[in-house]
Amino acid sequence: MVTVTASALSHFRRFSLFNSPYAAHDRGCAIDLYPATDRAPSPVAGVVTDVRSVRAPPRPYAVAEDHLLLIDTGDRVARILHVDPAVDPGTRVAVGDTLGETIRSGFFAPWVDDHVHLGFRDPDANPYRAAGSLPVTVDVPVRALDWNGTGVVREAGETFVVLDGPRHPDPGSWAGLAGAPGTVLDGGCPHYDGGGVLPDAEGRTPVSVAGDRVGVAEGRAVTWDGVTLRANGRPITGLSLFVARDAAFGAKLVAPDHDFARGDRVRVSATSA
Repeated sequence: MVTVTASALSHFRRFSLFNSPYAAHDRGCAIDLYPATDRAPSPVAGVVTDVRSVRAPPRPYAVAEDHLLLIDTGDRVARILHVDPAVDPGTRVAVGDTLGETIRSGFFAPWVDDHVHLGFRDPDANPYRAAGSLPVTVDVPVRALDWNGTGVVREAGETFVVLDGPRHPDPGSWAGLAGAPGTVLDGGCPHYDGGGVLPDAEGRTPVSVAGDRVGVAEGRAVTWDGVTLRANGRPITGLSLFVARDAAFGAKLVAPDHDFARGDRVRVSATSA
């Protein structure tokens, strides 16, 4: 298990361990870090050992190539993606130093915000493979926010809407949507295979969204039930779950065919599929 420190997380406004469809995030073996601007701060200290272009899936909203940065941290090799690099092999970086600018990658679903992907390998492991990274944890307290499933649309994109609730009670501290008392949900519910919880669950713990059960947590992993999320009674793709410290928290609904507009009042519920 590799711990991402509080000082490293302080350079980002949000993070997620499980909100991804890719094998690199299985069992929380990577973390996505969301900066406040297009500047990509380094979440690790070390020496850049390689910078390699990676062909990304073709998307009309994304660049054709992503980039893999390898950084030797001393006891681990850090793998970083989704950055247009401003560093070269041999560059020494400290936590918070600029690695370059974030890019809109073809690995992203259209509702995903730009972010820095971080994973870790043992020094003798192949750092170029997509899967096989070590489990990641964080050393910050995370507050669980209760939510009754309602809110007003604050932002309406083509494939998503963001509500004005739940509100962050203490911006600057880390918080996420409660799935159970004292437990924060992470992941794409239910549109990505499984999700996660912070902290780890003891035994098998049912988890809920807005009072409706959506799955079961065991350890750090969540298995979603066969549920459909609905907004004002209409099916949506799902709910993006993350941990944030910015004041503009709010539930993010993944809904590519929505017809919501700013100011609309929404109630989210979950029903058995």
